[in-house]
Amino acid sequence: MGKRISEEYQKLQKDRANVIEARQKLDSQLQENELVEKEFKLLNDDSNIYKLIGPVLVKQDKPEATLNVSKRLEYIKSEIKRVEAQLEDLNQKSENKKDEVIELQRQYTQNLQKMASTSTARISLTVILTILIAF
Repeated sequence: MGKRISEEYQKLQKDRANVIEARQKLDSQLQENELVEKEFKLLNDDSNIYKLIGPVLVKQDKPEATLNVSKRLEYIKSEIKRVEAQLEDLNQKSENKKDEVIELQRQYTQNLQKMASTSTARISLTVILTILIAF
């Protein structure tokens, strides 16, 4: 049971790391698109704007390009909210699982201490600590 809980905790930590990475990518995309939006505001309405689609640059008019960037910003912001909620959920689950691991370690230590106190099973404190560290 302890191994299963430990594995679940490790999986939660891995999932959390993946979500943090996704959040960082979204932050980069947000900054990039906000920069594009600022640059568009500096352009004249008749300025040439090109969008890279695959290997080809396609000409767009400014209103269309501005609208595309605005929609992309809305999408990125909604994704950030979704990822933040997911991260909060994983943080809570991870904290709960960590508490379970700590409780199991406490119970395990108590059981070892009970065994050590009986005359039939003498275990040195060094062995107990070694087992706990390995857990």
